Amino acid sequence: MKILTIVRHAKSSWKDTSLSDRHRPLNGRGKRDAPVMGRRIHRHGIRPSLIIASPAVRAWTTAQVVADELNYPREFLQREPGLYLASLDRILDIIVAQDDSFNSLMLFGHNPGLTDLVNHVQPGLTHNLPTAGVVSVGLHRDDWNLYDRPKTELIVHDWPKKHPR
Repeated sequence: MKILTIVRHAKSSWKDTSLSDRHRPLNGRGKRDAPVMGRRIHRHGIRPSLIIASPAVRAWTTAQVVADELNYPREFLQREPGLYLASLDRILDIIVAQDDSFNSLMLFGHNPGLTDLVNHVQPGLTHNLPTAGVVSVGLHRDDWNLYDRPKTELIVHDWPKKHPR
């Protein structure tokens, strides 16, 4: 069985309008939510063997913060340019390209592609994966080929406001 964990970047700032979309940092709420969600992921027992993130500052920063909470070495984090604002088809291409020796894959990226991915692996689960939202599923297969909708088991469906502080 494989484990796929999908994480949308934490809330980003629109304060500095001179920044390009790729360079927008996390805002205050995002800085608070990312470590909280990292701790929740940790409590669920999710231990990724590979973390891949969009290079956008908000996604990359979220991945780093969550990795710290999971005791996942930052130097093993992978930037994947193709995850930036990726469509479902592009995300599936990225997942399929991963080595089958990795049993637990965690992706950090953006909507609407991530919500589409969630509903691909868990049809009808959500109309929107919120910022810092997490969905983790067990895949009943030995490879990362998710083009044909795989049989899955929901492990986690969580987001910051699900359990307010």
